[in-house]
Order: sequence, then C-alpha cells, then structure tokens
Amino acid sequence: MKSEVLKADTFFHYYNRGNNRENIFREEANYFYFLGLVKKYLIPVADFYSYCLLPNHFHFVLRVKDEDELPPEYLDGGRKLSQPFANMFNAYTKAFNKMYQRQGSLFQEHPKRQRIDNDAYLRNLILYVNTNSSHHAMADYETYPYSSYEALISNGKTALKRDEVIKLFENVASLKACMADKNRAIEALQGWMLEDED
Repeated sequence: MKSEVLKADTFFHYYNRGNNRENIFREEANYFYFLGLVKKYLIPVADFYSYCLLPNHFHFVLRVKDEDELPPEYLDGGRKLSQPFANMFNAYTKAFNKMYQRQGSLFQEHPKRQRIDNDAYLRNLILYVNTNSSHHAMADYETYPYSSYEALISNGKTALKRDEVIKLFENVASLKACMADKNRAIEALQGWMLEDED
C-alpha cells in the first residue's frame, strides 16, 4: 500500500515498526526518550490525537497543522512536511545505536501513512490505537503506560488534543465505554481465531 503524502490540515494514521521486526524499545527510558523527540520534532508541525508505543512498532493518530500554524519553512514549496519525521527517527536511531552498540537502520525504510477522511474512521482508529496493547496481548490497555489512554481520560497536562478527542466521543464516560467495547470485540475475535486454529 502506497503511503499518502503529508498535507496541511489533514488527519493521518502514521505507523512503523522495527527493521526485520526488531524491537525499537528495549527499556522504559527508550519510550520516554522517543516521546521527548516527538515533542521536539513533531509537535511543531502536527497535532496528536492518540499514540501507542509497543516494543517493535508504534502508531500515531495525528493531524498536520493548518498552513497558518506551520513554521514558514514548510510553506510555498519549502521543506517537505516529512522532514521533521525523518529527523526525529534519525535522532532516535542514532541514540539507540549508540546506547546498544548496534549499527544500521532501526526502522523499516518506509513508514506507513494513511489519510483519515471521516470522523467515523478517526474515532475507530483512536479506539484501535489506544487498545493496541490488548490487541497484541502485551498488557491491559487501561494500565499500559506507553499509550495516550491515561492522558485522554485524565485532567493532567498533556500535549495531546484531548478536548478534541473527547468531543468526538461526546464525553469521557462515552470514550471509556467505547474503548471497553472495542477491547471486548478484540478479545472475542482472538478467542474465535484461537478456537478456529485447533
């Protein structure tokens, strides 16, 4: 599937995984360093609605900012909007390689970008991304520390577009209920698949 070109005022599901399915996060410090780089490189050009970081891959639900919100170097045929993403992943790879005495690419060469063109798709992706740790049987999504779930349902300070996400689901209680329904659907599907394989 060909990745969409990043455009201003457009929602995207942006995701990638480790090269050869290698883990891109080995310890807690890796997750926090990665999120620090997101704030440094990506928050200036994109609004984040959800994320989930798993040991060998990650998901972002984001919206590239309006043209009047973007730094001027990205306008009028200037720098490509993909450049801050490339810069961020290069910075993370260099630090990761240095820490673990490895060489070469860490991420798959081409990240996936799918344009989100309607609210139903956006809501479903927010649910999918925030329950992703359950989907991969890593941990209960409600207690998994490396996703946006806790920030979305709390009142703490966050760089996420929490109010916009809550508005998509009407209120926090409705968001929680939709997450629980999505998780139950995943569990039912996994159960069916396991039974089918026997």
